[in-house]
Amino acid sequence: MGDGQYKWIMVYQDHLTKFVVLRPLTSKRACEVAFQLVDIFTLLGAPVILQSDNGSEFTAVVIRELKKLWPELRLVHGKPRHPQSQGSVERANSDIKNMLISRMSDDTTTQ
Repeated sequence: MGDGQYKWIMVYQDHLTKFVVLRPLTSKRACEVAFQLVDIFTLLGAPVILQSDNGSEFTAVVIRELKKLWPELRLVHGKPRHPQSQGSVERANSDIKNMLISRMSDDTTTQ
């Protein structure tokens, strides 16, 4: 397990294939999220549409800077307080949470 440095997990999911990329985050600051997105985009290619929740880390100036690097990128936000508008990612989040709980309980029983 980690050393406690990372507190959040960024979930990036391709809408068509449902392929998921997880990235550990030390904070939810826009610059850290943007750095991870640029890394994913250079690895897998930038999407035409980037859908996110309405978290401030996705509405900040740094994220808008991504559009300067990828002008064709369209940023779409989900409906406020309506996680169903992000159904596929919410399902992935649930699966990830269950996997982490299972992994963490395995770690405590083997120590």
